[in-house]
Amino acid sequence: MVKEVRRKGGALNTVFAPFIALVLNLLLALLMYFLARVAFLLENFSYFSGDLSVPHLLELFKGGWVFDRSAIVYTNLLYIVMMLFPLWLKETDRYHRIAKWIFIIVNGLAFVINVADSVYFPYTLRRTTTSVIQEFSNDNGVAGATIGWEVVTHWYLVLVGVVVIFGAWKLYVTPRLRSEDMPKVKQRVMHAVAMLLCLAVSVPLCIGACRGGLGTGIRPITVSNANQYAKRPTECALVLNTPFALIRTIGKTVFEVPDYFATKQELEEVFNPIQQLQPDHPFRKKNVVVFIVESFGREYIGALNKELEGGKYKGYTPNVDQLIAKSATYKYSYCNGRKSIDGMPSVLCSIPMFVEPFILTPQSMNEYTGMAGILGKEGYQTAFFHGANRGSMGFLAFANKTGFQNYYGRQDYASDPRFGGDADFDGNWGIWDEPFLQYFCTKIGEMKEPFLASVFTVSSHTPFVIPDKYKEVFPEEGLIMHKCIRYTDMAIGKFFEKAEKQPWFKNTIFVLTSDHTNLSDHQQYQTDIGGFCSPIVIYDPSGEIEPGMRDAVAQQIDILPTVLSILGYDKPFLSFGCDLMTTPAEETYAVNYLNGVYQYVKYGYVLQFDGSKTKGIYALNDLLMKHNLVGKVPQQAQMERELKAIIQQYMERMKGNRLMP
Repeated sequence: MVKEVRRKGGALNTVFAPFIALVLNLLLALLMYFLARVAFLLENFSYFSGDLSVPHLLELFKGGWVFDRSAIVYTNLLYIVMMLFPLWLKETDRYHRIAKWIFIIVNGLAFVINVADSVYFPYTLRRTTTSVIQEFSNDNGVAGATIGWEVVTHWYLVLVGVVVIFGAWKLYVTPRLRSEDMPKVKQRVMHAVAMLLCLAVSVPLCIGACRGGLGTGIRPITVSNANQYAKRPTECALVLNTPFALIRTIGKTVFEVPDYFATKQELEEVFNPIQQLQPDHPFRKKNVVVFIVESFGREYIGALNKELEGGKYKGYTPNVDQLIAKSATYKYSYCNGRKSIDGMPSVLCSIPMFVEPFILTPQSMNEYTGMAGILGKEGYQTAFFHGANRGSMGFLAFANKTGFQNYYGRQDYASDPRFGGDADFDGNWGIWDEPFLQYFCTKIGEMKEPFLASVFTVSSHTPFVIPDKYKEVFPEEGLIMHKCIRYTDMAIGKFFEKAEKQPWFKNTIFVLTSDHTNLSDHQQYQTDIGGFCSPIVIYDPSGEIEPGMRDAVAQQIDILPTVLSILGYDKPFLSFGCDLMTTPAEETYAVNYLNGVYQYVKYGYVLQFDGSKTKGIYALNDLLMKHNLVGKVPQQAQMERELKAIIQQYMERMKGNRLMP
């Protein structure tokens, strides 16, 4: 039988002793991280005390627990394996002394790094990432002297470190197994079985801790997820811990600043992302509603593909087709990335995806804003809606970071007695689009005008399912994606059917786009640039924006400046796109990044540039991109020059934290 658990002088005695000791010691590590965060707060209290209430402080520390457990598992992986390895021979005093030393060294170092960063924080207002190592790589002498000085002037933190690490040494729990009361063979077998069971339990828990959760919609947390718990960007440093910030930014030097242009003046003459519009009318506080429709690629929309299949193509979006008949659309329209997390910054902040998704990089902690932050300062009430679990995909953190005042997700929908609750959960991602868009319409009707409301839908996504009651209405046809597109299109149609009856409707600008494209069954949408074809639809029920197809290029990052132009906004803001209302058609453009190559659409061509040289240039009417025209197009040099300016501005501003006017 299994012996009872005893604790004598820091020792546990049972076949489960290694697992019990492991849990207790990891809790000890969690306590060390907590104490480090308290030290961080006290050392920098003036930075956080402005609006720091007890409930908000608890929320910050709650977020800190999420990042702490991730860092603890990452840094203690060797220790965890050592403790749970199912081999009886390891259960010796010498082995566990080694394990103890490893634990104390790893977690003691983590504590020191956290506390040391509390001293460095005032210089950066952020947690230290691996970029700091590069920053001081050639200044070791200066860095060493600085560290020495800080150690002397912050002697009390050194003392705290000594006390905490010594306390951890004393509180560490060592397992000891007693085998004298049962046969040796039986003890070994029971030990092996016990450790295998503990491993089976520990593996998913460790994975969940590292990722920030085990839900299907959860992506591994990064430094940007701290915005989910913070009211201000500065508070993110209190939520994060430094070991996590270092681990999650290893190898993430994605923004290398090129030297295409020698001077700032020369660079800005070609491209300057700080824009100031010159409206011909005063600012008018129209409402703004932005649809980011999951995977709703241009290919599926019949109204945007009238020449496809010899003019016989009907598409899968009869309701959006009717909307397009009343809207401004564009002959060439593109998304700026291939993932949902690319679409959010592009649509709402006018920041495209170059090299890596922006919100997964250390630069996501830069100071920047978006449509919500800009309009919020003009008196708008702002809200973001996403039918998935709160925090899914990092959207809650991003919404908070960019200025949305409210966020509504699956849990908020479920708590509203007017709707179907979790019975409308699709079992995978979130609330079905039809009921959630009805909820969206109802909630924005309760907002004070003027308002900005944005919704990110979920149903047109893997595993490509629709509600049972619609399986005969939208049967399988063509691609597995098509029935989902039909369902979401129906949901959008019902939204507008309800919205048209609301008093705020005619004073609202509606924008519809997709986050990215998805499955394709037409070759022209399977090319390098075809895979980025997304709709850009701008609908003004008042009729002030003339509907129709415009012979211009449009992209997601144009949405922000275009909306601001429609409203008559005249203050400086950052945008890597252009205002589609006033920019001549021949000057409109699109840019995206694919597997190490930048693609630049302008002047009727798409240019492919690898950062050093042009690899291809194709006419936009060469739909299958079969004819590479490198060296044969008069506009090639100009396109290269313009694209280089965009890239250099992007990289310099990312690296230098200059994403605000």
